[in-house]
Amino acid sequence: MTYTTNEMMTVAAARRLKNGSVCFVGIGLPSKAANLARLTSSPDVVLIYESGPIGAKPSVLPLSIGDGELAETADTVVPTGEIFRYWLQGGRIDVGFLGAAQVDRFGNINTTVVGDYHQPKVRLPGAGGAPEIAGSAKSVLIILKQSARSFVDKLDFITSVGHGEGGDSRKRLGLPGAGPVGIITDLCIMEPEEGTHEFVVTALHPGVTREQVVAATGWPIRFADSVATTAEPTEVELTALRDLEARTAAAHGQAPGEA
Repeated sequence: MTYTTNEMMTVAAARRLKNGSVCFVGIGLPSKAANLARLTSSPDVVLIYESGPIGAKPSVLPLSIGDGELAETADTVVPTGEIFRYWLQGGRIDVGFLGAAQVDRFGNINTTVVGDYHQPKVRLPGAGGAPEIAGSAKSVLIILKQSARSFVDKLDFITSVGHGEGGDSRKRLGLPGAGPVGIITDLCIMEPEEGTHEFVVTALHPGVTREQVVAATGWPIRFADSVATTAEPTEVELTALRDLEARTAAAHGQAPGEA
């Protein structure tokens, strides 16, 4: 089956979510990838959203954390305060799945502004629960499309801390957990280098060249000594993803592909 770069990105991200793990899910691309994982390789994953649903199993992708589909399909719903205090800060979240507008070489995230904070070029959606997720989850996965505008040498604003300034910066900040362990894009997969915690390319998606990745990165991106090629999406993965997007588009009155 033929597939798009966006489908490759979503499938590659879904594969990173281990079966049985407890995942704190962000809206948008993270939610799509997490739910694809639940429908394919990780049927026993527990999806948690910051509005309170635990064990959500939406048949369509939610428009926001307040989407009724999440509560209606969840195993239980608890107050938002319990989600953060008991589950997240209590060390019960295995994976935080986040998106970003900008990311830097150490996995720090900007979802606040583009440009000067006081006179921004673009005002972004904001932090939500992302700073707490990035700070307290046992590990973090980041998913976003790759371009020199989104993969920047210096963030306009640090909304959520990944590995800080690199090295032992995260530890010195007193943040628990491993921090970001993977950045999945429409071109490649990046992972933090041992010691420096700078993200390096560890896998290229089929047909993608190193030159494409370099051109789409705002810092001098480095490649691991051994760079793998991401396995192509299977028919099962693509069918599940496309069915999910079609159901979502029909439920939300969108054109196909907008989900």
